[in-house]
Amino acid sequence: MAVHPIDYRYGTAEMRNIWEEKSRFEAIVRAEVALAKAEADNGLIPEKAAKEISEKAGYASLERAKEIEAEINHDMMAIVKSVTEVTGESGRWIHYGATSNDILDTATGLQVKESLSLIEEKLKKLLSLLLKRAEENKKLVCAGRTHGQIGVPTTYGLRFAIWAAEVARHIERLGEVRPRVAVGQMTGAVGTQASLGKKGHDVMITMMNYLDLRPVDVSNQLIQRDRYAEYFMLLANIATTLDKMGVEIRMMQRSEIGEMEEAFGKNQVGSSTMPHKRNPIKSEQVCGLARIVRSFVEPALLNNTLWDERDLTNSSTERVIFPESSILADHILNVMIKVIEGLKLNKENIRRNLNMLHGVNMAESVMIELTKKGMERQVAHEIVRVSSMTALETKTSVSEILSQNTDVSKYLKKDEIESLLLPDNYIGTAEWQVDNLIEKLRPVTA
Repeated sequence: MAVHPIDYRYGTAEMRNIWEEKSRFEAIVRAEVALAKAEADNGLIPEKAAKEISEKAGYASLERAKEIEAEINHDMMAIVKSVTEVTGESGRWIHYGATSNDILDTATGLQVKESLSLIEEKLKKLLSLLLKRAEENKKLVCAGRTHGQIGVPTTYGLRFAIWAAEVARHIERLGEVRPRVAVGQMTGAVGTQASLGKKGHDVMITMMNYLDLRPVDVSNQLIQRDRYAEYFMLLANIATTLDKMGVEIRMMQRSEIGEMEEAFGKNQVGSSTMPHKRNPIKSEQVCGLARIVRSFVEPALLNNTLWDERDLTNSSTERVIFPESSILADHILNVMIKVIEGLKLNKENIRRNLNMLHGVNMAESVMIELTKKGMERQVAHEIVRVSSMTALETKTSVSEILSQNTDVSKYLKKDEIESLLLPDNYIGTAEWQVDNLIEKLRPVTA
């Protein structure tokens, strides 16, 4: 019976497949085969033995390894024994010169590498969608907001572009992290490679070449966890960007704002008691699960503070945080891709909110123009500030108040003030910024 929601509610089949128990077992067996081949190449074990191990190791089963583990209470040695059983006389060379974490950490490197490739693929898909949305809406002027209050205008194109730029930085970070995280080792009991003699380094290099992983430079009994911490921090950073997007979509879907809306299926139910509800449940799920992904950063950092050449406190933690963080990060990426694909913009409400304050939110443009025309900047700011407060309190058009101010009328006519209060005239380089970003980032999505 399933207990964890990953088993029945969250996660994609492709990411679950990378981290499921059988895949972990297969990655470990791959590492053992690569070790045998590397040792044969360097004259440490017979080539015939490495060939037989390579041909027969795939017949080892997870089920048999579990049976052995129940008897000996050592998971890695159980796998070694299960592989030994199916590789005939050559089985005597399985795990030669290795310690458990040479194989376990190298298997983790294989899984992390696959996981990063999948995350990268989905980040590029999300980036492509955001660039498309940015281009489609680069002329769609909307109310900018700071501190939750309506300010000067921006565009929806620029909003999507800002998200796109952030996602592109995650793709860049992923490329930087990969060579430090997708690594393997063959360093022996405490990192000296004593069990392999002077051929130790050559064996490790050859082994990693077979697995297409980078070897560590130095290590003790295990790969240092500052490397893995970067992986978890990358996932947390990605999750936080998705959380940010989800928060904005949810706020913009509020009934009194109504500028954005998640796609809502024909037969979808919003509430068990309020039939009218159309809730942003996908964005809410993203925001909720992002909290879980972020929570794995601290245990990942603590896993680097082990005793001497190693202890075992990292092991139990990593059995949980590697699959959970990878699967949940991939899941919310997938969800946000669907949200952006189906996202609806209500242009009528966008315009209504943009004009809600009847020009008061455009006060900056008047202040800037007064300064250009010769008024001292701080004087202009105070005149426009007082006029804006009066307009809000009396529910009077700010253009009327400003045009009646004798200090303002020395510099601006009423029609000039009204033109300055038009939101579409005050979006600066927003459209150019979108075009420029699209040109820069489109090759990243290829």
